[in-house]
Amino acid sequence: MLDLNKGLLLIGASRGLGLALAKEYLKRGWRVVATVRGATRTALHELAETSGGRLEIEIVDINHPGQVSALRARLASRKFDMLLVNAGVTNDDRETIADVSTDEFVRVMVTNALSPMRVVETLQDVVLPTGAIGIMSSGQGSVANNQNGNHEVYRGSKAALNMFMRSFAARHKDDPRTLLLLAPGWVRTDMGGPQARLSIEESIPNLAATIAAQEGKAGLQYLDYLGRTVPW
Repeated sequence: MLDLNKGLLLIGASRGLGLALAKEYLKRGWRVVATVRGATRTALHELAETSGGRLEIEIVDINHPGQVSALRARLASRKFDMLLVNAGVTNDDRETIADVSTDEFVRVMVTNALSPMRVVETLQDVVLPTGAIGIMSSGQGSVANNQNGNHEVYRGSKAALNMFMRSFAARHKDDPRTLLLLAPGWVRTDMGGPQARLSIEESIPNLAATIAAQEGKAGLQYLDYLGRTVPW
């Protein structure tokens, strides 16, 4: 079903899941404003050239709060049906808390937990009262599901993100908007690697359908790409 009047602000779309989300929402008829980190040409630019003007590209590095604030100023007169924050890095998955460097720990935590929430705090006002705010989390952010201890720095960053989003929801308990933490599954991307279980085609259309099914439901949910609740 085409939603020709809906608008998405997509943070982090130069490749991987973000690029796939931009493609999916264009297929669904949405207007998309999507961001990249720098001026280098990406696959998103190629997509914009074939979008008939429905995809606009903005430059922002979410680890620089001044750039996020500048984006907010540029979008001051705009309103969107959804803000979707897709940002994340990983580290060497063999590293544990026992041996990860402080600099590497800070890099992962800032990019995966602090910066996405700063984006939500700064850009929330451009989202319509009937809209949605979603963040790309991970099933590895589930404390309950951590049975093997692998990828523990990445896990910790996503668990922190989930906690911060719960705090945001608690502080905005009267907000009518839909709030979503999304677990796309282990997907074959540059970040997910070639051994990942899911293709982009198996994850992203289902993820978009899951988001659509939550339209009009206030409050925070933690869902996987098939719409299943992920244990906290």
